[in-house]
Amino acid sequence: MRTAEEVLKEKGMKIYSVESGSTIEYAILKMCNYKIGAILIEKDGNIIGIWTERDLLYNVKDGDFNPKTAIIDDYMTKNLIFAEADETVFNLMDKYLGKHLRHLLIKKEENIIGILSTGDVLKASLNAKSDELNKLHAMVSWEYYSNWRWDKK
Repeated sequence: MRTAEEVLKEKGMKIYSVESGSTIEYAILKMCNYKIGAILIEKDGNIIGIWTERDLLYNVKDGDFNPKTAIIDDYMTKNLIFAEADETVFNLMDKYLGKHLRHLLIKKEENIIGILSTGDVLKASLNAKSDELNKLHAMVSWEYYSNWRWDKK
């Protein structure tokens, strides 16, 4: 089974972030520019939070919310949840479902090496299933059966 690190290498290990103190408008523009659904918040070279498109939905319902002036630190999620680079796709799926997450930070030797969304992991899972199905199909192809017969002597 594929690991988080293998999925990251296929997807790309680029980490997108904004500096602590940035406005939400700036974060939104960066997310749109890179076509991503979550952005990390960085302070002094350390990741201190995450803010997602889902957070925007919840933030907008607050009548005083103005993305042009709102500072991302006040709205980000600070309790970050990590997965290890060697965790399998199935373990990641369990974390997403069990903790109701859409994004997981991936760590290797205490360093964050990337972020995976549920979509990334679902795609990897479906690709693994497709590969497995193709192998099984090859094993039980008509050619296999056409060459098989009872040895009647």
